[in-house]
Formats: sequence, structure tokens, C-alpha cells
Amino acid sequence: MRILLSIKPQYADKILSGEKCFEFRKSLPKNSNIKTIVIYATKPIGKVIGEFDVEGIVSHSPEDLWEKTKDKAGISKKFFSEYFFGREVAHAFKVGTVKAYEKQLNIEDVCNKKVPPQFFFYI
Repeated sequence: MRILLSIKPQYADKILSGEKCFEFRKSLPKNSNIKTIVIYATKPIGKVIGEFDVEGIVSHSPEDLWEKTKDKAGISKKFFSEYFFGREVAHAFKVGTVKAYEKQLNIEDVCNKKVPPQFFFYI
């Protein structure tokens, strides 16, 4: 299973560089058999720029998830806390092998959509 995921450019770059090894989410797709995440870098880039293999999905309370991921989170504790404020459960995709595309692609080059996903698309 592959999904196209919208990620802010600064975080997408950190994933591709290996600095960010977890992609945090408030909720997960219903189908948890995700093997690959294709990265759509949101505006101002607005292109599909790469992909990564999913090594696993981690779900815990926000406090426990931060403790387990903080060394390779690629985000600040402040941003993490604000993002998950009021949540009982926080999720993260564990980033595996990363591939940056040589040529950035339009969304329609990888799926039958013309607008970026609010959260994700199955592809």
C-alpha cells in the first residue's frame, strides 16, 4: 500500500536529509498496511519530491511518543506539544529508506488527482 502525504517543505527536506526520522500525525489512515509514503511538499513548492518506506507506526500518549522519538523528531518540543495539544493518542510513521526524486512531479503524475490531499490519498 502506498499513500501520498502532504508535508510542509521544511519537514519534507528534513525527512529527505535524514534529520527527521518520524512523521507525526493526529490520526492515521484506516488501512494500516502502508509500506511507502510519497511526499507532497506543500506550497510554496507544491510538488511531489520523494518517498520513504514505512518501518512502522508508533502510537502512544503524546508524552510517551515524544520520549521515544525526540532524538530524531526533527521538530521542537514546543511545536510537538502544540500540535498534539488535547490529544490522548499521538501517532508517528517511522521513516525507513528515503528516496528523493531527481525531478519533482505534479500530483497528477502520481495519481488521478489535481489538488493536494488535505491529509493523504491512497495511490
